[in-house]
Amino acid sequence: MTSAPRAWPLVATLGALALAGMLVSLGVGYARLDIGAAIADALAGRDSVAALVLEQLRLPRAALGAAVGFSLGLSGAALQGLLRNPLADPGVIGVSGGAAFGAVLVFYSGLAGAFALALPLGGVAGAILAATALYVLAGRGAGMMTLILAGATISAFAGALTALALNLSPNPYAVYEITFWLMGSLADRSLPQLWLALPLMLAGWALLLASAPALDALSLGEETAMSLGFNLARLRAQLIAGTALAVGAAVAVSGAIGFVGLFVPHLLRPLVGHRPGRLLLVSGFGGAIALTLADVAVRLIPVHPELKLGVVTALIGAPFLFALIDRLRREA
Repeated sequence: MTSAPRAWPLVATLGALALAGMLVSLGVGYARLDIGAAIADALAGRDSVAALVLEQLRLPRAALGAAVGFSLGLSGAALQGLLRNPLADPGVIGVSGGAAFGAVLVFYSGLAGAFALALPLGGVAGAILAATALYVLAGRGAGMMTLILAGATISAFAGALTALALNLSPNPYAVYEITFWLMGSLADRSLPQLWLALPLMLAGWALLLASAPALDALSLGEETAMSLGFNLARLRAQLIAGTALAVGAAVAVSGAIGFVGLFVPHLLRPLVGHRPGRLLLVSGFGGAIALTLADVAVRLIPVHPELKLGVVTALIGAPFLFALIDRLRREA
């Protein structure tokens, strides 16, 4: 295993790459933008076209790409450490499905057109409801297998309710809008959506990162972790709450974006000596890089209308999942 000091250069490198990815994202779009002039105008308070494009379109998209990617990468690493399952990701415990259903209800009820923040608020409410249901269904002292089965049940139920809402929708235009939103995208996101989702994500990140020592102990076995003084029931509740806040807020503003929380921890795990605690922050920055660059690629692909971000991550992540399953099968 690597020594503790050597983890920080990796974190610093990935953090710098995530920042560079955001800067690249600011400069990419359908229209050419002089970033230097736009920043100068924005800082000087001049309402030029360049400053408005930067503030209202490019900056929210770049910042949300990094924040959503960080949430997915961090929560994926945390859940894989908790469940000790290499196939675990935020969708396993039903939070992603619950957030998607909450947002779909907002579309279905017509509240999405009533005020701008209705959609993210609905997504966050759905994520919190799914996390609460998971905790009630699994029980306080539930084992890992019970937790996985409860999460799969909630995810399937949320998916069924989402399909039911689409089936019963009297407005075909609403169905069209919901379907495209569920594919995941960062296009046309605004600063108010960023300011609503970011505090919830930050709270979730704090809960997940604080679990690092317990996850390292848990990798040695549940009995060892308890003998070292860690409360596993409290750890599960902490990780479920952190995932609900981080991923729920992310899904609420970006739609369903899969596979980032699955493949990013796998790619980076060898670099931290397979220590689940050290993997958390590393996977967060890795997720930010992956999602930001995927969003840049979406804008560079000459296809109109723009490809949905969730479609691109699925096309990248699905082959990786097949390869991972094949490797696990051969190892077994």
